[in-house]
Amino acid sequence: MSALASEYASDALTGETVDVVVVGGGAAGLNGALMLARSRRSVVVVDSGNPHDAPAEAMHGFVVLDGMPPAEILERGREQVRYYGGKVVFGEVAAAEPAGASDDGDLRFTVTLSDDRTVTARRILVATGLRDVLPDVPGLAEHWGRGVAHCHGWEVRDEAIGVLATGPASVRHALLFRQLSDDLIYFTRDGELDENTRERFAARGVRIVDIAVEEVLAGDDGSVAGLRLADGSIIARSILAVANRMQARTGGLDGLKLPMEDLPDNMGASAAAGALAAAHINSLLVTADTDAALNRVTTG
Repeated sequence: MSALASEYASDALTGETVDVVVVGGGAAGLNGALMLARSRRSVVVVDSGNPHDAPAEAMHGFVVLDGMPPAEILERGREQVRYYGGKVVFGEVAAAEPAGASDDGDLRFTVTLSDDRTVTARRILVATGLRDVLPDVPGLAEHWGRGVAHCHGWEVRDEAIGVLATGPASVRHALLFRQLSDDLIYFTRDGELDENTRERFAARGVRIVDIAVEEVLAGDDGSVAGLRLADGSIIARSILAVANRMQARTGGLDGLKLPMEDLPDNMGASAAAGALAAAHINSLLVTADTDAALNRVTTG
């Protein structure tokens, strides 16, 4: 469990079978838990305390919540889930797997935490989120979420921006950041850049540097100061943009044999996805409850 999680109280597990265990305490998990708890489902959220957006100072682009620190948003979410009777338990999932069905044939799953606590549930909502995979450039990771970003807007307007190429998607990435500043340099990092793209960049005033990047440099205040290139030259930049890869966090979930799909990569979309998944789960549980009730009537 992270230091972040240890700052908050963890609800107790009672040993009772709950309707849903939500694995993940980010925007998707909390919004899903909220929807389920509001439908009077018993819900336990297992939160590792390591949210994807932890490095970010504020969340932007979501009406009403624009500018609010992610940690504050999540704490409000925990409070709201608890208000409707849901529980939030801090811990790491060590294993999640199917368990024996109930007497009426309904599904059961067992979730085991790293400290050997267990909880049994009728359904599991997996909302573990994403892990950023950054280019292997010395000094880059230390600035992730602050001077180094995947997406940004108003806060970096008119800054000296550098785009570090990671693949074909970086071309579009650069043009999006060009909307924010006239001072933009595209670092190809030994990647291919065709003449048509070079012409388009030139038309928009995007400068291109083909020399390999060796290091991200920090200023005296710890912020991004620039890039050191393979020829020893230094180019000053205050913001770096990276079209990074993302991987789903699947630790402890192998026993569920889940198929992998593309996932939303921002808080608003994640929250919406969590709500949709929760609505589907509640519908499945309604059907199971009705089938069980009918079976009791016909066999009673």
